[in-house]
Amino acid sequence: MFHMVTDTGSLTDHFVNCQCSFSTQVFYTMAFEDLLEIVRGVGRYQVIHVLLLSFPILFTASHNLLQNFVAAVPDHRCRLGLGLGHKLNVTWEPLVGDLVTLFVPVDQQGRADKCRLYTEPQWHLLWSNGTWGNGSGAETQPCTDGWEYDRSQFSNTIVTEWDLVCGQKALKRIAQSIYMAGLLIGAIVLGRLSDKYGRRALLLWSSLQVAAVGTCCMFSSSIALFYFWRFLSGMAISGVIANTYIFAAELIPTRVRTGVITALNYGYVCGQLMLAGMAFLIRDWRWLQFAVSVPYFVIFLYIWWLSESPRWLIMNKKAEVALKHLRRMARINGRQAEGQNLTTEIIKAKMEDELSDTRDSHSILDLFRTPGMCRITCCSMVVWFSVSFSYYGLSIDLQGFGVDIYLIQVIFGAVDIPAKFIGYILMSYIGRRFTQSSSLIMAGCIIVTNIFLPQEMQTIQMLLVAVGKGCLAAAFSCAFQHTAELFPTVVRLTGMGLACSMARVGAIVAPIVRMIGDYVPFLPMAIYGGMAIVAGLAACCLPETRNMPLPDTIAEVERRAKKLKKSEKEEIILQETLVKPSV
Repeated sequence: MFHMVTDTGSLTDHFVNCQCSFSTQVFYTMAFEDLLEIVRGVGRYQVIHVLLLSFPILFTASHNLLQNFVAAVPDHRCRLGLGLGHKLNVTWEPLVGDLVTLFVPVDQQGRADKCRLYTEPQWHLLWSNGTWGNGSGAETQPCTDGWEYDRSQFSNTIVTEWDLVCGQKALKRIAQSIYMAGLLIGAIVLGRLSDKYGRRALLLWSSLQVAAVGTCCMFSSSIALFYFWRFLSGMAISGVIANTYIFAAELIPTRVRTGVITALNYGYVCGQLMLAGMAFLIRDWRWLQFAVSVPYFVIFLYIWWLSESPRWLIMNKKAEVALKHLRRMARINGRQAEGQNLTTEIIKAKMEDELSDTRDSHSILDLFRTPGMCRITCCSMVVWFSVSFSYYGLSIDLQGFGVDIYLIQVIFGAVDIPAKFIGYILMSYIGRRFTQSSSLIMAGCIIVTNIFLPQEMQTIQMLLVAVGKGCLAAAFSCAFQHTAELFPTVVRLTGMGLACSMARVGAIVAPIVRMIGDYVPFLPMAIYGGMAIVAGLAACCLPETRNMPLPDTIAEVERRAKKLKKSEKEEIILQETLVKPSV
């Protein structure tokens, strides 16, 4: 329910649209916020729940970016025939010498061709007057007996195990697209199920699925099985991400929501840094896959202790169960007496308006039925697609930057620390809409600028891409917070699921765009940067939600949009009146 107030007092957390010399302030109070204050909205209960919810987010980064390490491509060359290779005792050498040059073409730097070998041995190169170029005109053919790999950095990856190089290198990128397709299906399916069955129930299922299928993936005997298990992992990770953020947002009051969501985002940052350390210590892709999956067995066990979201329970006509959880919240927060005084009648009375606007069932079509919801949904879809498309376009092919892969993973993770902090400051003191649009437009401009730098400035190019990725990380954080605040409780996970599904579509397309770079090198960066700028402009059309309580119903969203529009119109008229010269 909403209340309109005109006041010139000090700015509080509930006031928005404050002007310089005068103030027309509108604030919204919501019944569930009052219930939270009764049992203490910020207490030991919330601290414990948010802390426990941060661990699932910690390991989602490891799964999302695991491709950089399990599908790393080491230096390689054609394997010589088994009998011949054994006879000559030929092993891998980064700089090829003597005997290998008889069978494998090399360049001016003495590095072996990765995909071809001579049809006939070039015996004349054994003579003292032989040079590197003497075999350049000889006939060559594709590798016939597989490849030899430099295993000094990676003992085993899916690339070395199933020879995903040369003519098969597209299969490596397909692996990431299939994982992202799993995220897409999970966002659509699990988001809807969460609105129907609850946040805790779907978080339990998603955690168990990640642990189980991630462990099964470790034992994949073929690339097809690897695709299958990674697809199921992607579905589950999507459920973990969406339910964790929404679960946390619905347990806390408006005044601390920005800080809590930002803290969860830092869990993702820590996950990126942790992945670099784990990959450095575990060089075999199977054990690395197991290491990032098995923690979800522990997460599954302790989630049983968590309480279901009381907000979701009330909006789904389960006031009796919600009362039980609210009393538990009050007990843990040291307000047992206040909790015992709370009754289902009080809950229903406070939530009367919200419950009267709630239908028994909602579908994805409800996101488009009304003008306000349609605008929010469409603009959010554009933002999520573009930010994910650009973010994963920069993050999934770290070897392409020519820097040590472990170092660049740390750099790309560390740059998110100041980026998310700056995003938090902007979201808290300026607003979500400004933060979202400015970070996307800035990221797009930086990425496009990178195209015009010469190849000799590779270090500067890498640093610029890191800064651009930091801006996209800030945009990602803001997208989670802003979108969760835009959609009402009755369709919040459905809306988040649709938005996240667009993000997954972007992540699926990103590796495909990377392949275009083999033919037009500058085009991928131009597309990534251009889409980020387009998304920044779309974000300008979204409503501001800073210091506003979460809406519970679609009608509430529409009333808020109409009142804000009316308030802005009245304010413009008032400003024109003040500056109009007197007659």
